Amino acid sequence: MADEIEPPSAENLPAQEQKPTGNEAEAQLAEMRDRMLRALAEAENIRRRAERERLEVSQYAIARFARDMLQIADNFGRALAACPPELRETADPQVKAVIDGVEATERQLLVTLEQYGVKLIDTTDAKFDPNLHQAIAEVPGEGKPPGTIVHVVQTGYTIGERLLRPAMVTVAIAPANEASRQRQQHRQNHQGQQQCNPARPHSLHVRSLLQ
Repeated sequence: MADEIEPPSAENLPAQEQKPTGNEAEAQLAEMRDRMLRALAEAENIRRRAERERLEVSQYAIARFARDMLQIADNFGRALAACPPELRETADPQVKAVIDGVEATERQLLVTLEQYGVKLIDTTDAKFDPNLHQAIAEVPGEGKPPGTIVHVVQTGYTIGERLLRPAMVTVAIAPANEASRQRQQHRQNHQGQQQCNPARPHSLHVRSLLQ
């Protein structure tokens, strides 16, 4: 019949109404799968980043407080260093009790700091590490290799994976550098003596002329 409308053929369908072929459908599925995996990976990265930031905030929030507490630990160490073992043996029982109390308090303080991630930097026969140590002087090695820590002036600490306070140390100097340092020190001392003592031969010569 002339009034009947024939259904459109596949060639006449709009592009959005045409069904994708097998290869096109597979490509679309692959693209959707890739987008989904990327979204899941991004969500997982965000979750891990938030968890890491939360742990860092909880761990490093006490860094300033812990740094202040280290000054108290330093004072305990100085107090104990002022009482060598030979003096403790001859001290009165009351003085020994006070020293024992200071030692116990220091140990408890260090244990408490360690519970919050604050740890002592071990410098026993250690090589100088600029990431952990601060060199204040180069000294004769006393049998230690150059670059090795000789004395610890102030103890260093870390908190978690970060440096809380560097250890202040003296470092063994190489023998050749030690000889050069001694020569330089000798020249400085000699120049200082010349500055303190003006040219005496000239004054003697003037005095002889006046006579």
